[in-house]
Amino acid sequence: MILLKSIPKIDKFVAKSCFDKYSKSLITKISKETIEHLRSEILTNNITQINEDDLAKEVICKYEETISPSLQKVINATGIIVHTNLGRSLLSKQSLQKAIDIATSYNNLEYDLQKGQRGERYSHIVKTLQALTGCEDAIVVNNNASAVFLIMNTFAKSKEVVVSRGELVEIGGSFRVPDVMAQSGAVLKEIGTTNKTHLRDYENAINENTSMLMKVHKSNYSIEGFASEVEFEDIVKTASEHNVIDYYDMGSGHMIDLPFNLSSSEPSILKIMEYNPSLLSFSGDKLLGSVQAGIIIGKKELIEKIKKNQLLRMLRVDKITLAIIEDTLNSYLKNDLENIPTLNMLHIKIEVLEQRANRLKTLIGDICKCEVINTQTLIGGGTTPNKKIPTIALSLECKDYKANKIEQELRKHNLISRIENEKVLLDFRTIQEDEIEQIESIIKKVFN
Repeated sequence: MILLKSIPKIDKFVAKSCFDKYSKSLITKISKETIEHLRSEILTNNITQINEDDLAKEVICKYEETISPSLQKVINATGIIVHTNLGRSLLSKQSLQKAIDIATSYNNLEYDLQKGQRGERYSHIVKTLQALTGCEDAIVVNNNASAVFLIMNTFAKSKEVVVSRGELVEIGGSFRVPDVMAQSGAVLKEIGTTNKTHLRDYENAINENTSMLMKVHKSNYSIEGFASEVEFEDIVKTASEHNVIDYYDMGSGHMIDLPFNLSSSEPSILKIMEYNPSLLSFSGDKLLGSVQAGIIIGKKELIEKIKKNQLLRMLRVDKITLAIIEDTLNSYLKNDLENIPTLNMLHIKIEVLEQRANRLKTLIGDICKCEVINTQTLIGGGTTPNKKIPTIALSLECKDYKANKIEQELRKHNLISRIENEKVLLDFRTIQEDEIEQIESIIKKVFN
């Protein structure tokens, strides 16, 4: 075991000049781990010699890996606008800058500037939502799952919530409506069948222990064929007649009508508000086009009860989230929809996408065989399930690589594409105009 005696002492090893520009504490930690592994390798006869310079390089490499950001910028060339795995909706730079100005200064998060006393953090978005939707009051929590849980816990603990079987959804991350209801203390009352639910099913289910009639957005799926569901307008009327709460978990609620006739099957928040509902909740980072949040709007007396729930403190949002949401909502109020990237991508004309695709084709045509094609994509994020929208993509064939190999090589450079009909596609529905030159650079680096 002579080799064991050659293992460098930690204090002398970390004193090497090659480590001078690095954090001493982190270099020491990594060095201890690396040398301990070296010791194990020697004892199992996997190493027969020690080179301190190579050991130092290994430590520096591990150091760089440790401090490299895990969360990185990628180019979304999948065509999925609200891509859950790629961060969902893009934030407006204008909205983010306003949030930066707020977050880097003291602010009136919970201070009433007119009264000179403690204020309420939710007041900053209430007036905007009132002006936009006509709601009586509003509150914001950290995501829509929290909103569902908080509403159930506030109004239906040990009481029944009536929900159609066809709406007992499971979304990403194994979030199941029945499980969330159980955790909140609510008692699920299933009605109807998977494919058909009638108004009489709601009416027949109401009893002295009923707290709420709930409608849930069918995220990620649709029921076609011999199927029917009850319109929320009728649920609101029935709930009012029986003195119970109506609640619509809209999931990805959109504020204005969508293009491509998408709103025909999914009414907007503004349309639903015409029915004067008790409560609605929806996500901030999906079709609304803002930051992650769960927004609850509805009757003032109900929102006030939610504010008194002790769970709210655990689920509340911070100043940055409030600043971004307020600016996004103001963009809707001012009809400044150019400030909402999600809407821009959804509404952009096919002709513009085609021009951009041809521009990239010209830039890389001598490296890859390219073809501009008309195809379809999905909005994503559990929105408008199974509803496809038109888009333009550029197909790539490079060297003798198969599609999987091309996709992998692009992904190594944070360019996320998709494969369709055994060809790699770069979908311009989600490629930003200022990313075209970046894509050119990546393709030249990978395939030139």
